[in-house]
Amino acid sequence: SKNTQEFSRIMIGQDLIILIVQIIAALGVVVSVIYLGLQIKQQNVITKAQFGHSLTQRLYDRYFQTSTNREYAEFLAKDWDAEDLNPTEETRVQMAILTYLVDIFDVYDKVEAGLVDKSHLDTRINTLKLGVMKTKNAKVVWSYWKWNRTKEFVKWFEGEVFDQKVDKLSEEEIIKKSKELNTLR
Repeated sequence: SKNTQEFSRIMIGQDLIILIVQIIAALGVVVSVIYLGLQIKQQNVITKAQFGHSLTQRLYDRYFQTSTNREYAEFLAKDWDAEDLNPTEETRVQMAILTYLVDIFDVYDKVEAGLVDKSHLDTRINTLKLGVMKTKNAKVVWSYWKWNRTKEFVKWFEGEVFDQKVDKLSEEEIIKKSKELNTLR
């Protein structure tokens, strides 16, 4: 009986130790999960900042090139809708427009994924609203590249840039509106 009581005390002591170890282990898991969550949150903030910085750097590079490269500035100052553009100039204009579109595509996708602030997109779209996308060359480039994007993006982009909801216009209205699109110098 004494042995049984001693054995019971040992078992209860071991059970208590096991229970304490399990509680400590559970607390360790909870603390680890909280720590991991904080690390992920911090990494997301860092990633967003890096994406935002790289997008801003793209614009700074364009602005700097415009202010320091005479030939580039003259190219930008050309009337991109002029009838007398030679084939080389038309190609340069189309490649510049494609560069702007690829930039918009990238920024739009990053905004949709929550990786950058919408202000990056607004800055770019407001620049395109100034007339670049209303030139013949821009319409040619857009008509080809729009098929690489979702219907939602196309609807959003055309509504923003051309100030119209293309899918709600009749064919006659689209033709009339397209004749009105022009760059003012």
